[in-house]
Amino acid sequence: MKKTILYCFSFLTFFSYAQQQELKLVADVWPPFTNAEGEKSILSDLVQEALEGIQIKSSMEILEFNKVLDQIYSGKYDGSPGLWISPERQEKFFFSKPYLYNQLVLVGRKGSDVSAVTFKELEGKKIGVIHDYAYGDFENKQEIVIVPGISNQKNLEDLLSDKIDYMLVDALLIQYMLKHQLNDVTQHLAIGQSPLLVKSLHLVLGKKVENAEEILNQFDEQIKQMVADGSFNELLELNWIKADIDGDANMELVLGSNMAGSSAPQNIYGLMLDGSYKNQKNGPTRYYIDGKLYEDWDNIPKSYKLDLVEDKTPSEEDAYIRLDF
Repeated sequence: MKKTILYCFSFLTFFSYAQQQELKLVADVWPPFTNAEGEKSILSDLVQEALEGIQIKSSMEILEFNKVLDQIYSGKYDGSPGLWISPERQEKFFFSKPYLYNQLVLVGRKGSDVSAVTFKELEGKKIGVIHDYAYGDFENKQEIVIVPGISNQKNLEDLLSDKIDYMLVDALLIQYMLKHQLNDVTQHLAIGQSPLLVKSLHLVLGKKVENAEEILNQFDEQIKQMVADGSFNELLELNWIKADIDGDANMELVLGSNMAGSSAPQNIYGLMLDGSYKNQKNGPTRYYIDGKLYEDWDNIPKSYKLDLVEDKTPSEEDAYIRLDF
């Protein structure tokens, strides 16, 4: 009873404090994850909605990436909505649990071999990456040539003009490209099916931020709730995600709407990708729909097996290649 009273007091104290707190967040232009106001910015939207769910206000500003970490460390800003973790960064900042993973796949020109699952298979190839990002895994990889670029868009231009052989692109960005520019992508690009690198994304707060660790704990719980209620899918604009919904270290397929499609889904973004998922021989087979788990596709009620509505109206831009990241 005494412990319960202390816990309730602690939670109410945090809740009262949170109502008065506003976090100043900062990020760089990294579409579609973080971006200028008015542009697609899924990490900013996701994090700010989760913070709002725990009664914490937040604002967002955009800077050049090489200034982001220094400004958080100096205390001018409180944190950033989506950063990769590293030992050096952990010395300076507090990190939430992973709420999303950048699954970096190999992208080449149409006809390129993108089947590599290790960098050793890409000996002598020029790989486009983003300058100053904490990939961390390129050390001692003498077999490849790393070519830093200022953006995915610049790397894409270099790829299509034969200046580099491949580029690393996040699988979620590929999902959006396939959703909105299917013909352009399939005509000009070859896309790998397995990630060469997987980097976890975290909400980061400076160690000078009052109550920072408690805020991050509450944020972690709110993310779980958003996955379960479908709002996570909605913010990512994805009908299906893979997530460990019941905490058993196995992945389920989570539906974010009431339309599962007329056949079992094939093109799914993995939310909590980890070693346990890679060890599942046949991948996830259970489905989580409207708060209920189904053991396989056949057990899902027919009322959910509706064809997804697609807008097939051509636009004026369909006449030329866009491929804007």
